[in-house]
Amino acid sequence: MKVTVFSTKRYDRRSLTEANHDKHEFTFIQDRLRPETVALATEADAVCPFVHDIVDEEVIRTLAENDCRLIALRCAGFNNVDLEAARKYGVTVTRVPAYSPYAVAEFAVGLILSLNRKIHRAYSRVREYDFSIDGLEGFDLHGKTVGIIGTGKIGVVFAGIMKGFGCKLLAYDPYPNEEMKALGAEYVSLDDLFAQSDIISLHCPLMKQTHHIIGAEALPKLKKGVMIINTSRGGLIDADAAIEGVKERIIGALGLDVYEEEEGIFFEDHSEGIMDDDRLLRLTSFPNVLITSHQAFFTRDALANIADVTIRNLDQFEEDGKCEFSL
Repeated sequence: MKVTVFSTKRYDRRSLTEANHDKHEFTFIQDRLRPETVALATEADAVCPFVHDIVDEEVIRTLAENDCRLIALRCAGFNNVDLEAARKYGVTVTRVPAYSPYAVAEFAVGLILSLNRKIHRAYSRVREYDFSIDGLEGFDLHGKTVGIIGTGKIGVVFAGIMKGFGCKLLAYDPYPNEEMKALGAEYVSLDDLFAQSDIISLHCPLMKQTHHIIGAEALPKLKKGVMIINTSRGGLIDADAAIEGVKERIIGALGLDVYEEEEGIFFEDHSEGIMDDDRLLRLTSFPNVLITSHQAFFTRDALANIADVTIRNLDQFEEDGKCEFSL
């Protein structure tokens, strides 16, 4: 199959090429897939977009008109794809539902440790030969209550790690997970989780029901000084509410690997320009906010798994037009 890969970085080219074994013909495009760039895929049998590509009805219609019948997402999330339009035009959409729950869960724990023990601030001080420890005080994780919103594979792995620290586990998910219960987690209402949790970590997908699950209405329900971690999707947290929560000392620490307006910002180098996103600038100005650039998934193991499943989706579609992980 001829496959046009959008939003390509060096690591995408390497991992997909290694997994492909010359079975499919790849064209790697650095730009994002969107209405202005979809013409680059006019000769393709399939396109391979990433999380920030715009796969709306216009894009899907153009792909269908050029006999491209497969959108092979190389990510788990699919909120950027108009699935109704895909069905309308007969275009199959596949994804990589799980690539490494360990990568994301471990990164979430890393954010917790960095924020709690001020590791990122200590690193900056020492590079300036400032070896004072004033202002770097943290707290023991042992005995603290950790609320986990979303108890799929990543949430369960995260819970297992936090149990190892000796934390009490609370969970919220419309579909309780027996593995989670086996770890000793107690399923509670969202309001109870907000009220009791010293740390809240988000591991749920972005959909209508979860959009701004941490928003203005949630702020008065949160335990004062709570640490909030988001390694899932940016739209789960209302950035304006987060800023207000930090200012009012309701949110004691905030770790974001994702941001609701990250499209066009994350994964790119803007160091020579001027950042015009006022909310992101405000968030980065707080000493108790740590932002990373959507890198929780970014391990060698995860990249290899993403590539392997993507190639498998392409193989299956080429063989009989069906895919195990189609949406």
